[in-house]
Amino acid sequence: MKTRNNNLKARRLLVYGIFIAVGLAYVVRLFSLQVVDKRYKQLADNNALRFVTQYPARGKVYDRNGKLLVFNEAVYDLMVIPRQTIRKDNLSPFDTTGFCQLLDIDRESFVERMNKAKKESYLKPSPFMTQVSKEDYAHIAEVLYRFPGFFFQTRTVRHYPNAIAAHTLGDIGEISQDELDRDKQGEGYYRQGDYVGKSGIERSYEKELRGKKGLKVVMVDVHNREMGSFDNGSLDSDPIPGKDIYLGMDADLQAYGEQLMVGKIGSIVAVEPATGQILAFVSSPTYDPNLLVGRERGAHYKELQSDPMKPLINRAVSGTYPPGSTFKTVVGLIAMQSGSITPATCFHCAGPGSLPIKCTHFHGSSPDFANAIMNSCNPYFYESFKATINNKKFGDIKKGYEYWKEMTYKMGLGHTFNTDIPYERSGNIPSREYYDKMYNGQWNSVTIRSLGIGQGEVLLTPLQLANIAATIANEGFYYPPHLIKGFSDGTPIPEVMTTKTNPGIEQRHFEVMKAGLRTVFSGPAGTARRYEMKDIAQCGKTGTAQNPHGNYHSNFIAFAPYDDPQIAIAVIIENGGYGATWAAPIASLMIEKYIRGYSEREDLEKRMMEGRITYKNER
Repeated sequence: MKTRNNNLKARRLLVYGIFIAVGLAYVVRLFSLQVVDKRYKQLADNNALRFVTQYPARGKVYDRNGKLLVFNEAVYDLMVIPRQTIRKDNLSPFDTTGFCQLLDIDRESFVERMNKAKKESYLKPSPFMTQVSKEDYAHIAEVLYRFPGFFFQTRTVRHYPNAIAAHTLGDIGEISQDELDRDKQGEGYYRQGDYVGKSGIERSYEKELRGKKGLKVVMVDVHNREMGSFDNGSLDSDPIPGKDIYLGMDADLQAYGEQLMVGKIGSIVAVEPATGQILAFVSSPTYDPNLLVGRERGAHYKELQSDPMKPLINRAVSGTYPPGSTFKTVVGLIAMQSGSITPATCFHCAGPGSLPIKCTHFHGSSPDFANAIMNSCNPYFYESFKATINNKKFGDIKKGYEYWKEMTYKMGLGHTFNTDIPYERSGNIPSREYYDKMYNGQWNSVTIRSLGIGQGEVLLTPLQLANIAATIANEGFYYPPHLIKGFSDGTPIPEVMTTKTNPGIEQRHFEVMKAGLRTVFSGPAGTARRYEMKDIAQCGKTGTAQNPHGNYHSNFIAFAPYDDPQIAIAVIIENGGYGATWAAPIASLMIEKYIRGYSEREDLEKRMMEGRITYKNER
């Protein structure tokens, strides 16, 4: 028992000794920090030291061929540390009047900016005036020593040498309060006055493009002049530049598409079928991306926002349209896959006298599939749609419709691709429940007949239409369309963009469809035969979509060459009339430009570039 008590006593003494040793260590360390090592006292004294954030160079953006699309230019932010504007001796108060004259601002603006900085922090630097020009910087910096607490900090803004692809490249702007609040809940990287990607690639790849901030600690004297690095730069850290990005875009093709779309509202989306990389992403009307750079960004943004032609909208992904006859490709493929029709199936057509859906012209009473595609026969594809949802193997029409809707979903319709394209809309493929509610459960193939020709409630984006063209070009698969080609440092792009997607339709049906689409250019009754090129075998489908707000929308999808597709494309011209009037020739010129590098059809090119469509909202 005595031995046991001795052991307990020894353990207690050991524990006490450990606690005493730890306490002494803390006391010694605190004494060292607060009394012996003067460096930390200096660090706490913001009248002696200035902590300057070193902003990294934002990553540059190139096109698929290495052409520079976005680079950086230096600008200067005037920073303020509110506490340092007040001298301790109060013998020489801050010269507010002189400072306002130097910056060409009024006293109210000065007070407002100072209050904002104080709200952020009394001790840390905050932006007082951002993006000061080089000329103003030289004038202000020369006498800035007279105004304690103020200093310049260099950072960069974007410049766009080609002034193209505004919607794709996007822009950067000062971080909003909402963005700051969200960041504080997560990474905590940003501070008030920082710039972030607001749209386009700048938004999608903000973390990769922004790099990593550095820090520089400098000593300043009582006259607000820098005296060099503190402690030989032991606390400094260098900024890490952002990653450069290569897009799948072809800058020359993009610029050409924007020229073709001048005076028209609509979109062009061109995709490389083998990769899903977007070659051209045109939304018209567009704007010069350089307008959203610098101190005038806000004013220019408001002006663009108030423009009745809505140039800020990216119609390639935010515009949803009835696809019209371009949708017959989807209807035909699903009908063949379900066994509801074969390539030899014929349906009666009485031309404009057909019921319940009229045809636009006479082309023979009973076309087969190939002739129906070439002539864009409305009754044929209504009957194909009807045969699919009424197919007895599904049990009843509503189950047949659910099968049909599921197959459209697998083809990339009715949902977003979730790649690197901001603000993408899903379009609309109506559900069975939608029709049950609308018609109180009492509906059939005649009730929803417009779906068979791409009208009614069907709405697609130009991006989705281009993906349909790419899927047919590939004979049964697609890669989700995306903007990026790769990073300069070899970082892999997200897996979703390199994953092959198969919609579950056999290749033989796509082969039949490709052959049919070839006749749209090459056949004697092809709706785009006037745009055929002898040495480039094109495939396509016209679409003329009814529009309750004006003239028809002119639609077209295409790909080429037939044997080795290099480009798939969708064109929508709002209020452009028939598909062959505007959309088909523009698509054909884009194909020629990409494959040949130039157009041999100068008259057609001139007519498309100089052509204008009158819109009610034009100023």
